[in-house]
Amino acid sequence: MDLYEGIKYNIKGVSLALKTPKLLLLGILRFALVVLLTLVLSGLVFYWHDEILTAIWKKPDSGWLIYVWKMLSYILSAGLAAVAMVMAYLVSQVLFCVFIMDYMSRITESMVLGKQVEPSQGSWFGFFIHLVKQEIPRAVIPVAISLFIMIVGLLTPLSPLIILVSSIAASVFLAWDNTDLVPARRMYSFNTRIGFLKKNLMFHIGFGILFLIPGLNLIFLSFAPIGATLSFIEREGR
Repeated sequence: MDLYEGIKYNIKGVSLALKTPKLLLLGILRFALVVLLTLVLSGLVFYWHDEILTAIWKKPDSGWLIYVWKMLSYILSAGLAAVAMVMAYLVSQVLFCVFIMDYMSRITESMVLGKQVEPSQGSWFGFFIHLVKQEIPRAVIPVAISLFIMIVGLLTPLSPLIILVSSIAASVFLAWDNTDLVPARRMYSFNTRIGFLKKNLMFHIGFGILFLIPGLNLIFLSFAPIGATLSFIEREGR
């Protein structure tokens, strides 16, 4: 599977959602949760904006340093907004969206295979722990590391290149977070699943590159489990 295939399946997932009311509602719910948490966290961040800026650099009394201070304030605002958005995604992902993703994947799998996919056995709490354990290594840690690299990159002369590379890396792991839903549910070993990512790296870059488009990225992320599940099942059937 190559770059083009990844882009195609991501769009294909959104297209299927528009034709399937249940998938459409689940995707909208996931979108709403991320947006709601983003607004809440952004509000908290900007509430403490002045205190954070003062801790970094107290506002000068006069002179050209005031303009530099204001520029720093704008940069800090943009950076805090980006951090708030990423944190909102991670929090919603672990606490809520991982369930929605798994359910969307099950529905898609049932539609493609023509049979009802049985849910995981055991208690609700055990199911929650299982999903969170899968989510941490494939989404939370990689995205957190990518965000850290991006922040460090801002302090180096190669910051544009580092930011681009870290953004692509984050989008790849976000793509894998979705393509891994079926293998994880079928209890494939972690080594097998990470091997699938390595083997189909260009596919994941294509699938995740749409997550880099501002505004549209939240829409593609909301419905990504559908296209990812379609790609995995159809790849198995080849």
